[in-house]
Amino acid sequence: MTEFIILFTVSFLISYVIHILGVSIGYHRLLSHRSYKCPKFVEYFWVTAGYLAFQSSPLWWATMHRAHHRYSDTELDPHANLYGWRRSIYGWIFDEKYPDHVDPQKCGKDLVDDPYYRFLDRGGRVQEAHLLNGVLCFLFRFVLLAMFGLPIALGSLSAGLLMQQVTLIFNKISHMEIFGYRNFDTTDDSVNMTWLSFVTMGEGLHNNHHANPGSANNALAKGEFDLSYMTIKLMKALRLTSWVNDGSTAKRALNKSRRMQSVKIPVESNL
Repeated sequence: MTEFIILFTVSFLISYVIHILGVSIGYHRLLSHRSYKCPKFVEYFWVTAGYLAFQSSPLWWATMHRAHHRYSDTELDPHANLYGWRRSIYGWIFDEKYPDHVDPQKCGKDLVDDPYYRFLDRGGRVQEAHLLNGVLCFLFRFVLLAMFGLPIALGSLSAGLLMQQVTLIFNKISHMEIFGYRNFDTTDDSVNMTWLSFVTMGEGLHNNHHANPGSANNALAKGEFDLSYMTIKLMKALRLTSWVNDGSTAKRALNKSRRMQSVKIPVESNL
Protein backbone atom coordinates (compact mmCIF):
# COMPACT_ATOMS: atom_id res chain seq x y z
CA MET A 1 0.00 0.00 0.00
CA THR A 2 2.84 2.41 0.84
CA GLU A 3 4.44 1.81 -2.56
CA PHE A 4 1.09 2.39 -4.26
CA ILE A 5 0.60 5.72 -2.47
CA ILE A 6 4.13 6.87 -3.30
CA LEU A 7 3.81 5.99 -6.98
CA PHE A 8 0.34 7.55 -7.17
CA THR A 9 1.54 10.77 -5.52
CA VAL A 10 4.61 11.09 -7.73
CA SER A 11 2.53 10.43 -10.84
CA PHE A 12 -0.12 12.91 -9.74
CA LEU A 13 2.32 15.72 -9.01
CA ILE A 14 4.34 15.29 -12.21
CA SER A 15 1.19 14.96 -14.30
CA TYR A 16 -0.42 18.00 -12.72
CA VAL A 17 2.60 20.21 -13.42
CA ILE A 18 2.78 19.03 -17.03
CA HIS A 19 -0.97 19.49 -17.55
CA ILE A 20 -1.18 22.94 -15.97
CA LEU A 21 1.78 24.08 -18.06
CA GLY A 22 0.09 22.62 -21.12
CA VAL A 23 -3.02 24.67 -20.41
CA SER A 24 -1.14 27.80 -19.37
CA ILE A 25 1.71 28.09 -21.87
CA GLY A 26 0.14 25.90 -24.55
CA TYR A 27 -3.58 26.60 -24.81
CA HIS A 28 -3.58 30.02 -23.18
CA ARG A 29 -0.44 32.06 -23.75
CA LEU A 30 0.55 30.48 -27.06
CA LEU A 31 -2.63 29.54 -28.93
CA SER A 32 -5.02 32.10 -27.46
CA HIS A 33 -2.70 35.11 -27.24
CA ARG A 34 0.43 34.33 -29.28
CA SER A 35 2.58 35.81 -26.52
CA TYR A 36 5.64 33.90 -27.72
CA LYS A 37 6.84 32.00 -30.77
CA CYS A 38 8.26 28.49 -30.85
CA PRO A 39 8.86 25.59 -33.24
CA LYS A 40 5.82 23.50 -34.12
CA PHE A 41 7.04 20.44 -32.20
CA VAL A 42 7.25 22.52 -29.01
CA GLU A 43 3.78 23.94 -29.63
CA TYR A 44 2.29 20.49 -30.21
CA PHE A 45 3.97 19.10 -27.08
CA TRP A 46 2.48 21.71 -24.77
CA VAL A 47 -0.91 21.77 -26.47
CA THR A 48 -1.16 17.98 -26.25
CA ALA A 49 -0.21 18.17 -22.57
CA GLY A 50 -3.14 20.52 -22.09
CA TYR A 51 -5.46 18.43 -24.26
CA LEU A 52 -4.86 15.37 -22.07
CA ALA A 53 -6.21 17.36 -19.10
CA PHE A 54 -9.74 17.11 -20.54
CA GLN A 55 -9.60 20.62 -22.06
CA SER A 56 -11.25 19.61 -25.35
CA SER A 57 -10.51 21.10 -28.77
CA PRO A 58 -7.59 23.57 -28.75
CA LEU A 59 -9.32 25.54 -31.52
CA TRP A 60 -12.56 25.75 -29.54
CA TRP A 61 -10.73 26.62 -26.31
CA ALA A 62 -8.60 29.39 -27.83
CA THR A 63 -11.41 30.87 -29.92
CA MET A 64 -13.80 30.98 -26.97
CA HIS A 65 -11.08 32.53 -24.83
CA ARG A 66 -10.46 35.23 -27.40
CA ALA A 67 -14.19 35.94 -27.34
CA HIS A 68 -14.02 36.12 -23.54
CA HIS A 69 -11.44 38.90 -23.82
CA ARG A 70 -13.25 40.73 -26.58
CA TYR A 71 -16.61 40.71 -24.76
CA SER A 72 -15.44 40.26 -21.17
CA ASP A 73 -18.22 40.37 -18.56
CA THR A 74 -20.90 41.27 -21.09
CA GLU A 75 -23.77 39.17 -22.45
CA LEU A 76 -21.52 38.08 -25.33
CA ASP A 77 -18.86 36.67 -23.01
CA PRO A 78 -19.18 32.85 -23.30
CA HIS A 79 -18.87 32.34 -19.53
CA ALA A 80 -19.76 35.75 -18.08
CA ASN A 81 -20.57 35.84 -14.37
CA LEU A 82 -23.86 37.57 -15.09
CA TYR A 83 -25.21 34.20 -16.26
CA GLY A 84 -24.93 32.75 -12.75
CA TRP A 85 -22.85 29.97 -11.27
CA ARG A 86 -24.15 27.04 -13.29
CA ARG A 87 -23.82 28.66 -16.71
CA SER A 88 -20.54 30.48 -16.07
CA ILE A 89 -18.78 27.39 -14.72
CA TYR A 90 -20.22 24.38 -16.55
CA GLY A 91 -23.24 25.29 -18.63
CA TRP A 92 -21.44 26.99 -21.49
CA ILE A 93 -19.41 23.89 -22.38
CA PHE A 94 -22.59 21.95 -23.21
CA ASP A 95 -23.55 24.14 -26.15
CA GLU A 96 -23.86 22.14 -29.36
CA LYS A 97 -21.94 24.64 -31.48
CA TYR A 98 -19.95 27.83 -31.36
CA PRO A 99 -22.03 30.92 -30.47
CA ASP A 100 -23.20 32.87 -33.51
CA HIS A 101 -20.89 35.79 -32.71
CA VAL A 102 -17.84 33.53 -32.30
CA ASP A 103 -16.75 32.41 -35.75
CA PRO A 104 -13.56 30.31 -35.63
CA GLN A 105 -12.94 31.17 -39.28
CA LYS A 106 -12.49 34.76 -38.16
CA CYS A 107 -11.52 34.57 -34.48
CA GLY A 108 -9.26 31.54 -34.89
CA LYS A 109 -8.12 31.63 -38.51
CA ASP A 110 -4.52 30.91 -37.50
CA LEU A 111 -5.69 27.70 -35.81
CA VAL A 112 -8.29 26.60 -38.36
CA ASP A 113 -5.51 26.27 -40.93
CA ASP A 114 -3.68 23.72 -38.75
CA PRO A 115 -4.74 20.12 -39.62
CA TYR A 116 -4.07 18.84 -36.08
CA TYR A 117 -6.34 21.40 -34.45
CA ARG A 118 -8.90 21.09 -37.22
CA PHE A 119 -9.12 17.32 -36.64
CA LEU A 120 -9.57 17.72 -32.88
CA ASP A 121 -12.28 20.34 -33.42
CA ARG A 122 -14.46 17.96 -35.48
CA GLY A 123 -15.70 20.64 -37.84
CA GLY A 124 -17.08 22.84 -35.07
CA ARG A 125 -19.29 20.10 -33.66
CA VAL A 126 -18.55 20.99 -30.07
CA GLN A 127 -20.01 17.95 -28.30
CA GLU A 128 -18.34 15.59 -30.76
CA ALA A 129 -15.04 17.31 -30.04
CA HIS A 130 -15.65 16.95 -26.29
CA LEU A 131 -16.42 13.24 -26.76
CA LEU A 132 -13.26 12.68 -28.77
CA ASN A 133 -11.26 14.46 -26.09
CA GLY A 134 -12.70 12.24 -23.37
CA VAL A 135 -12.03 9.06 -25.35
CA LEU A 136 -8.42 10.01 -26.10
CA CYS A 137 -7.79 11.12 -22.51
CA PHE A 138 -8.97 7.79 -21.11
CA LEU A 139 -7.16 5.88 -23.86
CA PHE A 140 -3.94 7.61 -22.81
CA ARG A 141 -4.48 6.43 -19.22
CA PHE A 142 -5.13 2.87 -20.40
CA VAL A 143 -1.76 3.00 -22.17
CA LEU A 144 -0.16 4.18 -18.92
CA LEU A 145 -1.94 1.36 -17.09
CA ALA A 146 -0.57 -1.24 -19.50
CA MET A 147 2.95 0.17 -19.44
CA PHE A 148 3.44 1.34 -15.84
CA GLY A 149 0.64 -0.03 -13.69
CA LEU A 150 -2.41 1.20 -11.81
CA PRO A 151 -0.92 3.85 -9.46
CA ILE A 152 0.76 5.71 -12.32
CA ALA A 153 -2.39 5.62 -14.44
CA LEU A 154 -4.63 6.73 -11.56
CA GLY A 155 -2.24 9.53 -10.62
CA SER A 156 -2.29 10.84 -14.18
CA LEU A 157 -6.07 10.52 -14.47
CA SER A 158 -6.67 12.30 -11.16
CA ALA A 159 -4.37 15.15 -12.16
CA GLY A 160 -6.10 15.56 -15.52
CA LEU A 161 -9.59 15.58 -14.03
CA LEU A 162 -8.55 18.04 -11.31
CA MET A 163 -7.03 20.33 -13.93
CA GLN A 164 -10.32 20.33 -15.82
CA GLN A 165 -12.22 21.42 -12.73
CA VAL A 166 -9.64 24.06 -11.79
CA THR A 167 -9.94 25.59 -15.25
CA LEU A 168 -13.74 25.74 -15.18
CA ILE A 169 -14.02 27.13 -11.66
CA PHE A 170 -11.21 29.61 -12.33
CA ASN A 171 -13.27 31.20 -15.10
CA LYS A 172 -15.83 32.15 -12.46
CA ILE A 173 -13.83 33.26 -9.43
CA SER A 174 -11.18 35.16 -11.41
CA HIS A 175 -13.87 37.77 -12.11
CA MET A 176 -15.16 38.07 -8.53
CA GLU A 177 -13.79 40.97 -6.49
CA ILE A 178 -14.16 39.12 -3.21
CA PHE A 179 -11.40 36.68 -4.20
CA GLY A 180 -8.62 39.09 -5.16
CA TYR A 181 -7.27 42.55 -5.89
CA ARG A 182 -6.81 44.75 -8.96
CA ASN A 183 -3.63 46.43 -10.18
CA PHE A 184 -5.29 47.80 -13.31
CA ASP A 185 -8.53 49.66 -13.94
CA THR A 186 -9.69 47.38 -16.75
CA THR A 187 -13.20 47.53 -18.19
CA ASP A 188 -14.00 44.05 -16.83
CA ASP A 189 -14.19 42.55 -13.34
CA SER A 190 -10.95 40.55 -13.45
CA VAL A 191 -8.92 40.20 -10.25
CA ASN A 192 -5.50 38.95 -9.22
CA MET A 193 -5.43 35.99 -6.85
CA THR A 194 -1.88 35.53 -5.60
CA TRP A 195 -3.05 32.68 -3.40
CA LEU A 196 -4.16 30.77 -6.49
CA SER A 197 -0.97 31.41 -8.47
CA PHE A 198 0.69 28.50 -6.67
CA VAL A 199 -1.66 25.94 -8.22
CA THR A 200 -2.19 27.71 -11.56
CA MET A 201 1.45 28.51 -12.38
CA GLY A 202 0.79 32.26 -12.53
CA GLU A 203 -2.64 32.21 -14.14
CA GLY A 204 -4.12 33.55 -10.90
CA LEU A 205 -2.81 37.02 -11.77
CA HIS A 206 -5.83 37.50 -13.97
CA ASN A 207 -6.30 41.27 -13.74
CA ASN A 208 -2.70 41.75 -14.86
CA HIS A 209 -3.44 39.42 -17.75
CA HIS A 210 -6.60 41.23 -18.83
CA ALA A 211 -4.73 44.54 -18.80
CA ASN A 212 -2.03 43.14 -21.06
CA PRO A 213 -3.29 39.89 -22.66
CA GLY A 214 -0.49 39.69 -25.21
CA SER A 215 2.15 39.36 -22.50
CA ALA A 216 3.75 36.04 -21.62
CA ASN A 217 4.43 37.41 -18.13
CA ASN A 218 1.61 37.92 -15.63
CA ALA A 219 3.81 38.88 -12.66
CA LEU A 220 4.09 42.66 -12.77
CA ALA A 221 4.20 43.83 -9.14
CA LYS A 222 6.37 43.07 -6.14
CA GLY A 223 5.38 39.81 -4.48
CA GLU A 224 3.81 38.37 -7.62
CA PHE A 225 5.30 35.37 -9.37
CA ASP A 226 4.55 33.49 -12.55
CA LEU A 227 5.96 29.98 -12.89
CA SER A 228 4.61 29.65 -16.42
CA TYR A 229 6.61 32.68 -17.51
CA MET A 230 9.69 31.24 -15.80
CA THR A 231 9.18 28.10 -17.87
CA ILE A 232 8.92 30.17 -21.05
CA LYS A 233 12.13 31.99 -20.07
CA LEU A 234 13.83 28.62 -19.59
CA MET A 235 12.60 27.56 -23.02
CA LYS A 236 14.08 30.74 -24.46
CA ALA A 237 17.42 30.02 -22.78
CA LEU A 238 17.31 26.57 -24.39
CA ARG A 239 16.47 28.22 -27.74
CA LEU A 240 13.06 26.60 -27.86
CA THR A 241 11.41 29.99 -28.36
CA SER A 242 12.38 32.64 -30.90
CA TRP A 243 10.45 35.61 -29.45
CA VAL A 244 8.71 36.39 -26.14
CA ASN A 245 6.50 39.33 -25.17
CA ASP A 246 7.75 39.97 -21.63
CA GLY A 247 5.08 42.51 -20.67
CA SER A 248 7.62 45.28 -20.12
CA THR A 249 5.16 48.01 -21.18
CA ALA A 250 2.68 47.06 -18.48
CA LYS A 251 5.38 46.61 -15.86
CA ARG A 252 6.85 50.07 -16.49
CA ALA A 253 3.39 51.64 -16.30
CA LEU A 254 2.64 49.86 -13.05
CA ASN A 255 5.95 50.80 -11.45
CA LYS A 256 5.46 54.47 -12.31
CA SER A 257 1.94 54.71 -10.98
CA ARG A 258 1.21 56.20 -7.58
CA ARG A 259 -2.05 54.35 -7.23
CA MET A 260 -2.02 50.97 -8.89
CA GLN A 261 -5.81 50.76 -9.06
CA SER A 262 -5.92 53.72 -11.45
CA VAL A 263 -3.39 52.48 -13.98
CA LYS A 264 -4.43 52.52 -17.63
CA ILE A 265 -2.04 51.14 -20.24
CA PRO A 266 -2.15 50.38 -23.95
CA VAL A 267 -3.10 46.76 -24.59
CA GLU A 268 -0.44 45.10 -26.72
CA SER A 269 -2.73 42.40 -28.06
CA ASN A 270 -6.48 41.99 -28.05
CA LEU A 271 -6.61 38.32 -29.06
